[in-house]
Amino acid sequence: MIKGIIFDLDGVLVSTDEMHYLAWKRLADELQITGFTREDNRRQRGVSRMASLEIVLEKADRVYTEEEKAAVFAYGEEYRQFISDCKTERECVTELKKRAKVAGFQNMEDVIANGITLKAGDRVFADNKGKSFAMYIIGKKPMQEGMNILGAHIDSPRLDLKQNPLYEDTDMALLDTHYYGGVKKYQWVTLPLAMHGVIAKKDGSVVAINIGEKPEDPVFGVSDLLIHLSGDQMEKKGAKVIEGEALDILVGSMPLEAKTEEEKKVKTLVQANVLKILKETYGVEEEDFLSAEIEIVPAGQARDYGFDRSMIMGYGHDDRVCAYPSFSAIMEMEAPERTSVCLLVDKEEIGSVGATGMQSRFFENMTAEVMNACGDYCELKLRRALQNSKVLSSDVSAAFDPNYPSVMEKKNAAYFGRGLVFNKYTGSRGKSGSNDAGAEYVAEIRKIMDDNQVYFQTAELGKVDQGGGGTIAYILGNYNMQVIDSGVAVLNMHAPWEIISKADLYEAKCGYKAFLKDA
Repeated sequence: MIKGIIFDLDGVLVSTDEMHYLAWKRLADELQITGFTREDNRRQRGVSRMASLEIVLEKADRVYTEEEKAAVFAYGEEYRQFISDCKTERECVTELKKRAKVAGFQNMEDVIANGITLKAGDRVFADNKGKSFAMYIIGKKPMQEGMNILGAHIDSPRLDLKQNPLYEDTDMALLDTHYYGGVKKYQWVTLPLAMHGVIAKKDGSVVAINIGEKPEDPVFGVSDLLIHLSGDQMEKKGAKVIEGEALDILVGSMPLEAKTEEEKKVKTLVQANVLKILKETYGVEEEDFLSAEIEIVPAGQARDYGFDRSMIMGYGHDDRVCAYPSFSAIMEMEAPERTSVCLLVDKEEIGSVGATGMQSRFFENMTAEVMNACGDYCELKLRRALQNSKVLSSDVSAAFDPNYPSVMEKKNAAYFGRGLVFNKYTGSRGKSGSNDAGAEYVAEIRKIMDDNQVYFQTAELGKVDQGGGGTIAYILGNYNMQVIDSGVAVLNMHAPWEIISKADLYEAKCGYKAFLKDA
């Protein structure tokens, strides 16, 4: 007598693939594991539940060996010191140029002046006005077949001194500023600030300025209204809490001790005392501010962040956290098949304009010079070299912040500790200004990263209607190059103190090196 019938419904009488996928996807989401796909679900057919779980966990954060962990932290410390010392584009170029020379890179100025012939394996660099920097390692293949290019920027949001900055008000000496790039102005008050830059004098000499970084140095700052009297201020919208013209730097309050009759006639004695100090210390006059470039940046060292020291808090992660691993990657390259290029530019935060920005002809002109030194230049070959090139436009991405989850779409957000970020789309809202990398190129990049065991993730910069941002990608795309946005996830982006994951920094270097080698 038949008491029951057992049916094997799962995959025999009923297709349950979608239900299985949704169940495993829910588990992945709960574990904050991104990227679990229906293709991953199909790989779970015919395997144990434990093996199915392992397929899900493949998408989880990377677990390093002790040796790898040591390498991550060592590279993090190397980078932390770099961004502590190099807070302006000029300081970055100066330091990187010095390191490049030690590593055997020749200055293209010397190559051109001396008629030096370049060959495969040779290394050269070009300095553009001290604010942008290009490095080439000549490949075995002709340059007209294309280059592998890492492009990033080395300028960061900050305050700049105006050309006529110094004034006195109610026995206080102040310097007038304007802000550079996209900033929340209220974040720049009550912070210890330092001055970095140069003052160019009429006699042709240039005075370097770096005040506020040494323990014995003074610091400067922008004052804010005390909470007891800020009733009206607190009613304002965030963009108006601190006005741009209120970002003036307090630099002195001690009047000049008037000894001569001429000094006794001076009404602004505090201002006069500041000028006296500048004259005695740096040999500059007030009128020399007309030809100065002084940047006001947060004072102090970048620091390890968190109990586990897994993160770094510092000024200028955007975009030196991509520029530095790009530099590291090309420094570690030897005898590439295709010419390797590291291109570090200025002015990205204000539209990549000007002579030192990506929109200038510097890179195009310098590539022509390199091809000429290789004995292989003509206009058509230059056009081919540019068109056949492949690029990682390396700029930071917004990391998911659990304090502000509403602006992110979790499936397409960047997360700390999950590796190098790739953005097929950047741009704003309807992807205005987006480079939009082609699907075939994205697939090629995926293969390179997987083949080299580089951990990566894909993301977009927040929810579609929230806003957006871009990189230099679209400018290089104008040459018909293959370009995709990539970079490192950042918390507090554009704030005076930003935060990154050391693991993501390390994976960026590994990913950039893999790209130069295999693209």
